[in-house]
Amino acid sequence: MNPITIAGGGLAGLTLGIGLRQHDVPVMIWEAGHYPRHKVCGEFISGRGQDTLQKLGVLDRLGGRWARDAAFYVGADATRVALPQPALCIARQVLDAFLAQEFRRLGGELLEGRRWHGDFAQPGLVRATGHRIEPVVNGWRWFGLKVHARGVELAADLELHLRRDGYVGLCRLPDRVNICGLFRTREPIHDLRQTWRRYLLDGLSVREVDESSFCAVAGIDLTPHARTGTGELVIGDALTMIAPATGNGMAMALEAAENATEPLARYARGDAAWETTRQSVAAQCRQRFAGRLRVAAQLQRALFQPVLRRTLLGATRCCPAIFRQLFLQTR
Repeated sequence: MNPITIAGGGLAGLTLGIGLRQHDVPVMIWEAGHYPRHKVCGEFISGRGQDTLQKLGVLDRLGGRWARDAAFYVGADATRVALPQPALCIARQVLDAFLAQEFRRLGGELLEGRRWHGDFAQPGLVRATGHRIEPVVNGWRWFGLKVHARGVELAADLELHLRRDGYVGLCRLPDRVNICGLFRTREPIHDLRQTWRRYLLDGLSVREVDESSFCAVAGIDLTPHARTGTGELVIGDALTMIAPATGNGMAMALEAAENATEPLARYARGDAAWETTRQSVAAQCRQRFAGRLRVAAQLQRALFQPVLRRTLLGATRCCPAIFRQLFLQTR
């Protein structure tokens, strides 16, 4: 049987590894970091990502808590809605560590603290290395921040606070609140570790912050295109990213892994050539994600235009079906 090597042990890489091990495929994952670890992430899974975890047989073992409503804020103006489907809220370091343990339990080889430096286009290699870095996109530098806190006053299980040049999402976890934000700036920020609070916590009522949970990521590119013409087999954020405001980023990473599992299992058994496998995975990803990426890109642009976002939230308040439609179209 042909072995599979996965570069990157995040959500997509670990989920793919588990799925392949359930097909008895020999798998090695190279992960530059260590578990558990904090990552900039909304820390909730909605939509089809839950189905992926259910098919793997792990959803009921993850713990976490369920979110059933959301609130959107422009200043003090709030719009509260019920979620069309409950979202599973789980801390990223808990989820990653669980998936890593499950992969090892199934006989997978996981190399922590080891970054892949080989050829990403070689047969049997899957790239799941996280988002591609673009320092400047259309004149803007995009960066993300995240921290855990306690004693946070929430009006809903999930909240999104819209700012002039960014937005902050709050997610109610079992014993804390995840605070995660996406921001843009024209100029580089050199002192973010000292100034992150004014970006992430401004206007929020927070009693206690877990400083050890703080993390940041920069060079984010939310352009709705997929890196499929490189000769590589790519999944997860390395393939494409959806606007965080949709709340579908984690689910898409899980879905991309599920999408690649069967084609890679066929390759491993010798039933398909590598190039056929790579093209099949790329085509299925385009079919599955293209529509939601287009809608998400339009939504992202609207949220950064004050008139459009107030109009959108006002319309959602008057007609909750608008939120439901946007929710479903980005999943």
